[in-house]
Amino acid sequence: MVGKPELLARDEHKDLLRLVTAGSVDDGKSTLIGRLLYESKGIYEDQLAAVQRASGRAGSTQQTLDLALVTDGLKAEREQGITIDVAYRYFSTPRRKFIIADTPGHEQYTRNMATGASTANLAIVLVDARNGVLTQSRRHAFIASLLGIPHVVVTVNKMDLVDYSQQVFDEIVADFSDFAARLEIKDVTFIPISALVGDNVVERSEAMAWYQGPTLLGYLETVHVASDRNLIDLRLPVQYVSRPDSGFRGYMGTVASGIVRPGDEMMVLPSGLRTRVREVLGVDGPIEEGFPPLPVTVTLEDEIDISRGDMLVHPRNVPQVDRRFEAMLVWMSEEALRPGAQYLVKHATRLTPAVIEAVRYRIDVNSLHRVETETLGLNEIGRVMMELARPVAFDPYARNRATGSFIVIDKVTHNTVAAGMILDREASELLVDEARRTTAAPSDLLTEQESQVSADERRQRLGHAPATVWLTGLTGSGKTTIAYALERRLFDLGCACQVLDGENARLSFSMDLGFSADDRAENNRRAAEVARLFNEAGLISICAFLSPYEEERRRAREIVGGERFLEVYLAAPVDVCRQRTPEGLYEKAERGEIRNFPGVSAPYEVPVAPDLVLATDQQDVDGCVEAVIATLRERGILPS
Repeated sequence: MVGKPELLARDEHKDLLRLVTAGSVDDGKSTLIGRLLYESKGIYEDQLAAVQRASGRAGSTQQTLDLALVTDGLKAEREQGITIDVAYRYFSTPRRKFIIADTPGHEQYTRNMATGASTANLAIVLVDARNGVLTQSRRHAFIASLLGIPHVVVTVNKMDLVDYSQQVFDEIVADFSDFAARLEIKDVTFIPISALVGDNVVERSEAMAWYQGPTLLGYLETVHVASDRNLIDLRLPVQYVSRPDSGFRGYMGTVASGIVRPGDEMMVLPSGLRTRVREVLGVDGPIEEGFPPLPVTVTLEDEIDISRGDMLVHPRNVPQVDRRFEAMLVWMSEEALRPGAQYLVKHATRLTPAVIEAVRYRIDVNSLHRVETETLGLNEIGRVMMELARPVAFDPYARNRATGSFIVIDKVTHNTVAAGMILDREASELLVDEARRTTAAPSDLLTEQESQVSADERRQRLGHAPATVWLTGLTGSGKTTIAYALERRLFDLGCACQVLDGENARLSFSMDLGFSADDRAENNRRAAEVARLFNEAGLISICAFLSPYEEERRRAREIVGGERFLEVYLAAPVDVCRQRTPEGLYEKAERGEIRNFPGVSAPYEVPVAPDLVLATDQQDVDGCVEAVIATLRERGILPS
């Protein structure tokens, strides 16, 4: 028989999984959490008795025990039947310990979900089987992706109300998978459940024999999260300098990532001073190594100037050190963001004055479209440019959640007004942007010139109308191959045409651009402007650009003109694209050697309503070209 000390010791060393639940109103989040707590014996007897009494008062008719009341602890919430705050619950099984953040589903509580999800390893997104994937389901998936949650479990709830239909489940899986392909989510799992009656929550459902995957609790107990921790990049922010006497100087902090050992060479940021670790101390004395999220005290061989807010790193693996960076902000204050106003930024252990220079755009979290704006309001998410009074050592959030995140504090009220995630963009790219802004010609000094040759004259001379054929798709989908084959076919038909290829563009008018999201957008904007000029000369412009964002393609259509613009989506599975790319670009992107690679380390937003879809894994080049020619004839661009 195992004694109590052994049980406590075993429990202390269990793995911990932090998870967040999200879903639309009445999708059953609270019932699901109540079911997990109830069946894992995570409810105390007095709590269970209180829930039984509350179930009677609430008039629950579905079952004797209303498990939703386990988490909906506030009286006002129970009366309305909704959850309006983040409730943290704890339970344990023989295999793992869990912390659940139950977050509200409504859009007006986006900040609540962001708060609950900020430290989560896994997100449970509930979808009502009767309603399918709603805009709020997509919004929750986007926020999970934005916050870098590595694992997402889509639980299709209330399967008992659709007669446990496999077809309903498969349709929801297909719909959600199509949307998730546009996001940076590493792992998505789908589980059909009924939280009310317990199907596939803890015990396997006999009513869904067609489902062969794990139960929800079985998956939560076994999902691998140890590799989610960054054990490569040592980041030790100094929180406190310990000087109990003149003979001891220790630097205290929580290991954010990486591993620190005695004898390691160290660099102090932002000063750049170097030394070596003499000793690593834990709570009970010297230890062989410190790893996240362990609090440690480090002593060094040299007495150098280190204070709170500095960061200890390995000298051959350093973060960026800068006063400026771009970030995604979740605005949490009822008072709108004020560009140019003074705020405080808390990054790791450093607090420094800062200015939000500009808001680049706001994200419509339901459609993922970018919306031009100069400010952010409560619960809105947008991309901003930050400038701090002092340099900080940071990593992109996608690489290191600990050193890539920060909070923004109001200097007067000291309220937290925003949470931020630093984007992967080099300081040199920011300087290029700054140069563009300062060297741009003032528009009031320019006058647009008009040609003396009309569009009708050009059409009569050339025998066709001008148009822009915009080919978009993943790397390897066939854009360049089809573009030049289409040019050959049009030329043989007697048309005046010209290819604008992405690689050639970067060797000419876009040679100053990198591959960040903003530089890709600028590259596409320039291409659209050149295509417009070709169209005004009467030519058919064939543009082969990856153009991963829907907003970029919409803007290109606006620049060229909708009547001339033909968006052609080259649809090919990623595996096919990978095989067609002999340079090994996809493999390099997966290893982190290539950053911002759409489809791997950056999103590709599948066109919502393209003018033509070509399945290039099923159609040959000639077939794709003829499909474009047929569409141009239908549009009246080419003569019938």
